[in-house]
Amino acid sequence: MGVEKMSVSFDLELGEAIRASAQDAHQTVSAWLAAAARDRLRLEALGQAVASWEEEFGPLTDAEVAHADRLLANGGKRRPGAA
Repeated sequence: MGVEKMSVSFDLELGEAIRASAQDAHQTVSAWLAAAARDRLRLEALGQAVASWEEEFGPLTDAEVAHADRLLANGGKRRPGAA
């Protein structure tokens, strides 16, 4: 896998927060930023997937959204016997 070097700029407070969070996570700033970028790209892909699903099947119901919220709160794990 290749590596692309980039130069980025942040306001001072954000830069300090990134550095502190990376240090707390025992990561380099580059690794921390790469993980944050991957997370953002996954969220964008999820949003696109939901939009495509809703185009085909209609909007998610409140019950479906509540169910998804419960799954996410539970780390994505279903309880045995739960629908």
